[in-house]
Amino acid sequence: MKEVRIGLIGAGRIGKLHGNNLAHAVPGAKVEAVAEIMLNDEHRKWAEQIGVRKVHEDPQEIMKDKDIEAVFICSSTETHAALIIEAAKAGKHVFCEKPIHTDVKIIKEALDAVKLAGIKLQVGFVRRFDHNHKKVKDTVASGRIGKPHIVKITSRDPDVQPIEYVATSGGIFMDMTIHDFDMARYLSGSEVTEVSAYGTIMIDSRIKQYNDVDTAIVMMRFENGALGVIDNSRAAHYGYDQRTEVHGSKGCIQVANDLVDTSMISTADGVYCEKPTWFFLERYNNAFIAEAQAFVDAIRNNTEMPVGGKDGLMAVYVALAAEKSLREHRPVKLADLM
Repeated sequence: MKEVRIGLIGAGRIGKLHGNNLAHAVPGAKVEAVAEIMLNDEHRKWAEQIGVRKVHEDPQEIMKDKDIEAVFICSSTETHAALIIEAAKAGKHVFCEKPIHTDVKIIKEALDAVKLAGIKLQVGFVRRFDHNHKKVKDTVASGRIGKPHIVKITSRDPDVQPIEYVATSGGIFMDMTIHDFDMARYLSGSEVTEVSAYGTIMIDSRIKQYNDVDTAIVMMRFENGALGVIDNSRAAHYGYDQRTEVHGSKGCIQVANDLVDTSMISTADGVYCEKPTWFFLERYNNAFIAEAQAFVDAIRNNTEMPVGGKDGLMAVYVALAAEKSLREHRPVKLADLM
């Protein structure tokens, strides 16, 4: 099969991660061009290192390039939807980092453009491709633990993000917990119908100026009758805490953290093991490779994308419900937002 020639838009931390993986770890992919609006010599050097000769400041150069069949959108959140629409008009398949946008009206406009153009869209909910979380999903879907009753997700960053990042992140629910909202839908096999959110500032008081929180609990009701709970912290300090559990009518499945290594030291003073891997680059890199491979394979084989536009839209609905619940101190039904 022919290679899928890809234009990468955005060469920040996540863009470079995807670019490196596409260039070196994803068979069938070729990074044809890179666009970065803050283009500098460092970006040019990195592009050269991964074998890319076409380097642009303007993403429109990628849209106009007839050699490019697909784009990876890794730019800032507020640019995602507009770039999806432009790529659709150019007839290019799209991989877009989460979220598509924070406004559901704008998301729907982007999804309409995708449908009209007949292109494929994959949204970057990378945790679906993680070996641990996928095992939970597959076990629940098989019926082995019966009907889901309780879904529990722990997601805690190792350290607080720079305040400059927090200022433009869209808030903890839209930036951080949105992965967990997608995971809740994915693991339960059901839609969230109601959300109750609680949040406070326990780590960095500067977050208050952005009407955000750094510590949160979100409780959910699902269409299939199950209940769910997510706990978030911006700073766990001991590593990237990523655990999931589903309790069902016939049993339970739990997954623990990936550790730096699996050694265990036992002495008279106690038993010691390593901490969780530090952050998402270490914890989920294999999952990033797997999601990129799934995108490329879907294009080459003309099959459905594993994580589509609806998944991107529904996670944002849950995030908006959580924000409204936190602000108004009450449960919020998703139906009231649709």
